[in-house]
Amino acid sequence: MIVVDAHEDISWNALCLGRDPKISALATRAGEEGTETRQHGGLCMLGLPEWLLGRVGVIFTSIFVAPAAYSEGDWDKLVYHDAAEAFELGMRQVDFYRRLVEEAAPLTLITSSSELDAVLESWAPGRDVTEHKIGLVLMMEGADPIVEPPQVELWFEHGLRMIAPAWTATRYAGGTWDPGPLTELGYELLDAMSDLGMILDLSHLAEEAYYQAIERYDGPVVASHSNPRRFVPGERNLSDDMIRLLAERDGVMGIALYNPFLKEGWRKSDGKDAVRLADVVAVIDHVCQVVGDALHVGIGSDLDGGFGAESAPEGIDTVADLLKIADALAGYGYETDDIEAIMGGNFIRVLKAASTAW
Repeated sequence: MIVVDAHEDISWNALCLGRDPKISALATRAGEEGTETRQHGGLCMLGLPEWLLGRVGVIFTSIFVAPAAYSEGDWDKLVYHDAAEAFELGMRQVDFYRRLVEEAAPLTLITSSSELDAVLESWAPGRDVTEHKIGLVLMMEGADPIVEPPQVELWFEHGLRMIAPAWTATRYAGGTWDPGPLTELGYELLDAMSDLGMILDLSHLAEEAYYQAIERYDGPVVASHSNPRRFVPGERNLSDDMIRLLAERDGVMGIALYNPFLKEGWRKSDGKDAVRLADVVAVIDHVCQVVGDALHVGIGSDLDGGFGAESAPEGIDTVADLLKIADALAGYGYETDDIEAIMGGNFIRVLKAASTAW
């Protein structure tokens, strides 16, 4: 079994917080002790040693920029005022990922079915730990770096394989905190993505735009880091009807491990241990009950996505601890095949289907 994490903001952490993903998360923490970086990003949870230790074999890793109105200060270097600036900042992150895989041998980009197969084969039984590869699937969270829809082809050539049209609202769609429909450019974007066989990420789309996008798009779909509204109401999470529609399209939703998305009203003052692995399993199980099987849910942790270990469930100290979810599922009565599907197999299924067009 390998773990697939459908959402990590690796470049944001590197370019805004100065974190080096090639070193241990614990080493990063030690270096940030007493600094403002700790205040901005929380207790670091991501690092190459922890990915390997936790058998995290595939990561959907973001290209993320935020509108200037959402800037959190001078340290927040990935904010834009217009599409041209968003494009430049997005391409800076592409360059970061290309340098990263050159500098860290276990890391590789997944841009084709053969590259996906090579990563999966490196984790096959009998393979030595030194042979393990971690495949990075580049995805864009908020599509404003795409200056106009035909430019999707350029981004595809640079390795982009998945796009979430919105974070907050973009020129393409309504999003979190700023609801609205797909725009005319949004429909054009979906058509351009479909021509290339890209994966559509429905996370962060406003509800109106979500329904329009899932009806219009004929390619593979996921919700990389979205939780059920059953536990935390609000537009950021998915209703049961939205979850069913995703499953009908053979899509997968990744459960985010941010405590406010797992337990309504959670605050840091409540303490990390107010949310437990049992709560994570309950959220996963709800999706399984809604759709009638374990084939449409996975992990989209969002670890280090502007929060740290202090805001993740008890037992999740670094990304290596994602494997504990498998143990918790087993304790809940899930069979091995379903656990392997939830921990990685479901997202691998979507990737395999999509990559036949790459």
